[in-house]
Amino acid sequence: MSKAAEQKVAIIGTGAIGVSLAALFTGNGYDTTMLAISEELAAKARENWLETYRALEERGLVTAEQTAICEKYLHITLDYADLKDAELIFECAFEDKDVKYSIYEQIEKHCERFKVIVSTTSAMSPETLNAGLKSCPEKLVVAHPFLPPHLVPFVELVRASITSDYAVQTAYDMLESCGRKVCVMKKSAPGFIANRLQHALVREAYHMIERGLVEPRDIDKALMYSFMPRYTSVGLLEHQDAFGLDKVQSVENYLLPDLCDAKEALPFVIEHVEKGELGQATGKGTYEWDQESIADFKARAAEPYWKYFNWNMPQE
Repeated sequence: MSKAAEQKVAIIGTGAIGVSLAALFTGNGYDTTMLAISEELAAKARENWLETYRALEERGLVTAEQTAICEKYLHITLDYADLKDAELIFECAFEDKDVKYSIYEQIEKHCERFKVIVSTTSAMSPETLNAGLKSCPEKLVVAHPFLPPHLVPFVELVRASITSDYAVQTAYDMLESCGRKVCVMKKSAPGFIANRLQHALVREAYHMIERGLVEPRDIDKALMYSFMPRYTSVGLLEHQDAFGLDKVQSVENYLLPDLCDAKEALPFVIEHVEKGELGQATGKGTYEWDQESIADFKARAAEPYWKYFNWNMPQE
């Protein structure tokens, strides 16, 4: 048995995030129990877990023998009592406060040894979430991954003012042991770290389209073939230092007054939503989508992350 398997991990939720984390944790030797709310969802979760490993096998990253070993570390249950020995609990439920609070109530009732509750929320603040814990609000920390977390190595931890250093460090150490690049946000703010940066860029992109400055495809070309590849090797702020902060100051004094500072979604987005043009889900958004283009997008979206595969695979 691996050293990681000595720590019991629970995952509450069987959606894309939960299954992907289960693949990641079992692939690093953690004894992992997923909680499902029905037999149907339990079966679907196991099949999706297996499908994740089949994709890794096709890439030559995992062998069929390794998949069989990792599957021994995966358990799926419908009973909170089976989580009683979990030390790290990952809550991957719907973005609904009441749903999450009901889960925390069950955790406090049934789980005796947990060191930290990690919520994978992408939107809710830890202050909102830890209010749902009666006995130990200091044990909750947000860990926001990006899909699919078994491939995308980045995870941002967000603490509340009362979150204990021990809870943060416990989550940090476990995720880092799985090869994740973990960042810690010192104080909570809407959007956390990565989405604040991403949506500042998205806002300016839509603003440029609205002003008639450029077509959508050319915005994507500009990003894909100018500075985005650079930032897979060097950091944004590293590059500004290399450029020179005196030059940064000059550029920003000239440029920033002309950038978008909208405080809500732009008309470009609102108009598409009102017409039911939501993107891939409806076949049209900024672009036209069919099954072929969606499959192509998914393959290209995953491609940059294969090189980060670095699991510490368990041995029999």
